[in-house]
Amino acid sequence: MEQEKRSALDFSSDVVIQLDHWQRRTPLQIDFRDSAQGNHAQFWLHIAQQYLTWIVPPTRALRWQPPQSGSKPPWVEWFGDGELNVAENCVDRHIRTWRRNKAAIIWESEPGDVRVLTYFDLYRQVQRFANVLLGLGVRKGDRVTIYLPMIPEAAVAMLACARIGAIHSVVFGGFSAEALRERINDSQSSVLITADGGWRRGSIVPLKRNADQALEQCPSVRHVVVIHRGVEDATHVPMQSGRDQWWHRLMEEVPPSCPPEPMESEDPLFILYTSGTTGKPKGQLHTTAGYLTGVAATTQWVFDLADEDVYWCTADIGWITGHSYVIYGPLANGATVFMYEGAPDYPDRDRWWALVEKYGVTILYTAPTAIRTMMRWGEEYVRRHNLESLRLLGSVGEPINPEAWLWYWENIGGKRCPVVDTWWQTETGCIVIAPLPGITPLKPGSATRPLPGFRASVLDDSGDRVTPGRRGYLVLEHPWPAMSRTIWGDHARYVETYWSRFPGKYFTGDAATCDRDGYYWLLGRTDDVLNVAGHRLSTMELESILVEHPAVAEAAVIGRTDAVKGQVPVAFITVRESFPMHAGLADELKDYVVERIGALARPAEVHFTAELPKTRSGKIMRRLLRDIAEGHVLGDTTTLADPGVVKHLVQLYREE
Repeated sequence: MEQEKRSALDFSSDVVIQLDHWQRRTPLQIDFRDSAQGNHAQFWLHIAQQYLTWIVPPTRALRWQPPQSGSKPPWVEWFGDGELNVAENCVDRHIRTWRRNKAAIIWESEPGDVRVLTYFDLYRQVQRFANVLLGLGVRKGDRVTIYLPMIPEAAVAMLACARIGAIHSVVFGGFSAEALRERINDSQSSVLITADGGWRRGSIVPLKRNADQALEQCPSVRHVVVIHRGVEDATHVPMQSGRDQWWHRLMEEVPPSCPPEPMESEDPLFILYTSGTTGKPKGQLHTTAGYLTGVAATTQWVFDLADEDVYWCTADIGWITGHSYVIYGPLANGATVFMYEGAPDYPDRDRWWALVEKYGVTILYTAPTAIRTMMRWGEEYVRRHNLESLRLLGSVGEPINPEAWLWYWENIGGKRCPVVDTWWQTETGCIVIAPLPGITPLKPGSATRPLPGFRASVLDDSGDRVTPGRRGYLVLEHPWPAMSRTIWGDHARYVETYWSRFPGKYFTGDAATCDRDGYYWLLGRTDDVLNVAGHRLSTMELESILVEHPAVAEAAVIGRTDAVKGQVPVAFITVRESFPMHAGLADELKDYVVERIGALARPAEVHFTAELPKTRSGKIMRRLLRDIAEGHVLGDTTTLADPGVVKHLVQLYREE
């Protein structure tokens, strides 16, 4: 049954979309919810044994020491007596089946280069590069930094590290030399893997030159492996003698076979840095068996991933979404993964839809920011292409407002594809709250319910559960296998950030409500709340209202300090390109908010901008907008996709 489109504020427990004609291709083997409601640790042990190939199968599920009133640091161990290898699970076990010659990765670059790697191709390349790393002196526990564009070699490098037990630290290829330097020095990596360059909107991203600038102050790096993409003539690529070597030459010089290193379940797999509002980025450490259990299982549960699917997650491998749902989760399931290196609007704004049509993509997983950008561009670019191959859509990265959910479902999915809105974090490692397609009725704007094996709740300031529909703090009630174990080099910060607010429970830092059906509605970070004259308003609620106006493509709302009211809302707006601007639009939008919520929510200011400041993973940096509105010194901007947007906004704000 299809429900009519309704206002964001009207979405409640009785508004659902149930696609009765849609059927799962991979039926769930057991009753997950009954299993999870019993002994959740034994549930996860069963899942680990079912989904993974073990060298030494585990018999022990969980050892857990919760923090005791903040005085004792938490300690967790999953599947502690087991041994396995992540690369073997993602590659080797498939080449012993019919998947040997199945496409593992289909890749296209922005200029149109195409490559296909079968599981057997991947198997051979991973082994060779593992031997390259061993030849450079890398051993189990050593750190390797990967600074690459979205190319198949990125997957090869990650899996090669996993094969020999090295800890990889992937740094997004769009980051600056400064951001790269900070991450290398924090992890004390001995090897850097990079390329001569990458492609973005028809321009070359000079990765090797950025790397050289970073390495001027990175004494731990002894070797640099450079992939020759051909974006520059090899003779023009700066190569430091004794340190820098070409990937292709090293691959020619090593043996083709490298057995996987047996890894204990709690051995580290990777470090991935997240940005803090202040201070240096946090290096989240994920371990081997628990992480792989979480991503392997949730990939199959949430995406109904079948062997005939062509699966495309648009995230870069520099983010946790790229780690979990481009590389490790899909490959552990033997999937065919599509990878694209480039921008969605080059050479035109229909590039994504052209790729979906060309490769017959069946599952698309992307960010709400991308969806709202497509909304702003209009449906004409979508209508140029046949998207009938799509059977499931996903959303990740930040809460998706009902307006964007419905646009995605209607215009991209043709009202026939479930939209699985997923909530999780770098720290959780895998998806935590999401619908099971074909099973869970959908509510536009809600991530629905926690997946099997997870228990969430919404608490007030005192740590008590709030009544249905009330806003509170989202927490996870007990440990789960894919959780990060610490912040690299700073366990005290890990404890303080995640385990001190509500001792014994994981504090997500996100605000949420839970309706009477047990559906969770994510409201953004807990600091994305306005306190206007003693009344708490959600910035996401205000943003959802604004994007319902026909003029608005994207909206970001922050709170500015006010001497009378404490805080007042300030809105930053990007306008749909098809909408004619006029002088009274700002007042019209203010009145629109008053009409929908009330006078208390009226924005004190409305600013129009062509772009909002976003991270390279697509999240709007509201913290920077708050700094601009308050006139503060700007915080960390190293994760911005386009630092020039902030400069423009600062100038705009001063002029107004």
